[in-house]
Amino acid sequence: MRRSRSYIIFLSILALLLSSCLAGCNKEKPQETAAPAEPGMRTIVDMAGREVSVPEQINKVFSTNPPGTILLYTMDPDLLIAWNYYLGEAEKKFILPQYHELPNLGGWMAKTTCNTEELLKIGPDLILYMGDINDMSKSQADNIQKQVNIPVVMVNGDLTKMDETYGFTGKLLNMEKQAELLGSYCRETVKQVQTKSKNIAEDKRVRVYYAEGASGLETDPCGSRHTEVLDMVGGVNVADVIAKGERGMTQVSHEQVLLWNPDLIICWGQCFKEIFSDTKWQNIKAAQDKKVYMVPSGPFNWFDRPPSVNRILGLKWLGNLLYPEVYAYDIAKETREFYQKFYHYDLTDEDITFLLKDSGGK
Repeated sequence: MRRSRSYIIFLSILALLLSSCLAGCNKEKPQETAAPAEPGMRTIVDMAGREVSVPEQINKVFSTNPPGTILLYTMDPDLLIAWNYYLGEAEKKFILPQYHELPNLGGWMAKTTCNTEELLKIGPDLILYMGDINDMSKSQADNIQKQVNIPVVMVNGDLTKMDETYGFTGKLLNMEKQAELLGSYCRETVKQVQTKSKNIAEDKRVRVYYAEGASGLETDPCGSRHTEVLDMVGGVNVADVIAKGERGMTQVSHEQVLLWNPDLIICWGQCFKEIFSDTKWQNIKAAQDKKVYMVPSGPFNWFDRPPSVNRILGLKWLGNLLYPEVYAYDIAKETREFYQKFYHYDLTDEDITFLLKDSGGK
């Protein structure tokens, strides 16, 4: 009798140990859950903590917005089934020709609505949602998935977490090697910038105005996603305005900019020539000192829109522009390496000249 009881106790302890072992194994692969719901599918946990059933083999992907489209292009352009906007000449110049004619289906961003009819005809294996992770975005992802009956996977769009986003996406797409190559570049760049920015004395920090729109009289404040690169490299954003929602671009006046009197101006859009030609700008210190620069762009803007991995190179460019003694990068060399790694494009010397024209890049 005692032997039987001992045997039962022994079996119970063994069962508990096996359960603990299995639980430990599951923690090593948090993105995977138990058995797939149906053959050819697997259930993952995305970066928002949502359980999503996705195909084992993923060949065609659509993104809800441009940031996710850029991420996919850097991983493997062949994954893309469509763009979110029409490509201009600046984009086409540095995007491989075979992807120029992919359709523009729009997406789910701001007031833009995806052409779901065409999307369903193409039939992607999944939809990627890249952006902020919060209750609102999770609700939108769930709604999109219900609307089109295609799995929607969320990934984090935070600039400082691009390495994690690449790591997750690499496992999702069975492309771990490419993901590690790009993710490690992002990780090292962010680490370098965070370290270097701490070494900039407060009284040496450059006061910067970010000029947007046709007239240059639209901008975004410190703490906005649209000025995250400026904040990270240690520049002082002079724009004391209230952020204007997700799209940004708060209207200001010449008088306000004159009052802020920045040391340097960076331009996005058509305002670069406007600032030099309009006499109203000539009383501003940055214009007087000829410290007005264009944000490099092509195929994607280095500083802001779309807010994706393109901003990683922007960290090096803007850091070097503001504090060349701290961010001692050879920008031409860095540009060549980035375009090869991320955009699958080998730049010529003429390309470098084109990209860095009016940007102060060296």
